[in-house]
Amino acid sequence: MIPFVREMDLEYGRCDQVSPLIRRVTAANPGPFTFKGTGTYIVGRGAVAVIDPGPEMEDHLAALLAALAGERVSHILVTHHHADHSPLARALSAATGAPVYGCAVSPSAAGGAGVEEVKTEAGHDAFTPDISVCGGAVIAGEGWTLEAIPTPGHTSNHICYALQEENALFSGDHIMGWSTTVITPPDGDMGDYFASLDLIRGRGFATLWPTHGPPIREVDPFIAAYAEHRRERERQVLAQLGAGVLHIRDMVPVLYAGVDSRLWPAAARSLHAHLIELVRRGEAVAEGEAALESVYRLAG
Repeated sequence: MIPFVREMDLEYGRCDQVSPLIRRVTAANPGPFTFKGTGTYIVGRGAVAVIDPGPEMEDHLAALLAALAGERVSHILVTHHHADHSPLARALSAATGAPVYGCAVSPSAAGGAGVEEVKTEAGHDAFTPDISVCGGAVIAGEGWTLEAIPTPGHTSNHICYALQEENALFSGDHIMGWSTTVITPPDGDMGDYFASLDLIRGRGFATLWPTHGPPIREVDPFIAAYAEHRRERERQVLAQLGAGVLHIRDMVPVLYAGVDSRLWPAAARSLHAHLIELVRRGEAVAEGEAALESVYRLAG
């Protein structure tokens, strides 16, 4: 069982000092995919980096600029292109003159076929950074050093940022303390996600700072449980196929019976991601393309 952490003290628009080098301002955009809202992080003092500016909300921009009064923003870092993470980057850049770092996403991933048909998050942004860190990068400022770590899975362009001075990781939506992460094909990929989890677990970070929710302090057992949850879901999907349940739509009410039904469309997409990976590994087969509405069977 995943040891979720969901308790946090917050007031929308308030700037909270959460570690020696990190402050957080939370946007008032709570919801089934954002938990209490988007937590925008400010790293450093004087000359600072801002991570995941968040959605296009005038009150959140005003709160960020108030928190940054008297300081210089040298870098704006984005984990991925979803609308609760990246859109405010442009307005913050215009207000501060800071360049935007991140990894671009293709137009088809940002809003192509399939994405609009099944809403799984707050929407998508056709995000293009000023400076690409798709291949990883080291970004340094006054008293802080951040490493961009490509972590595809939740999205193809997801980037986590490691803060060297505190052995901490800004994990975006890759690993969250309050919930599992949605993997939405075609942009999301379950095989990539497993590999990215292994990569982050191997780094031995002391703290994870997700964009939504409180920090994760017991990092290794949390990631181990996160990965095991996905492996257990694979086993459940294979068991459903073995029992003759051959459509994703029929698996969802069984495997997600205890989950808010508003999340079932997202759950269907995650099951789709699992089945794509199982087909890829030769453990399942699809009739025709491995699509959301396809018929699936056990291999052999």
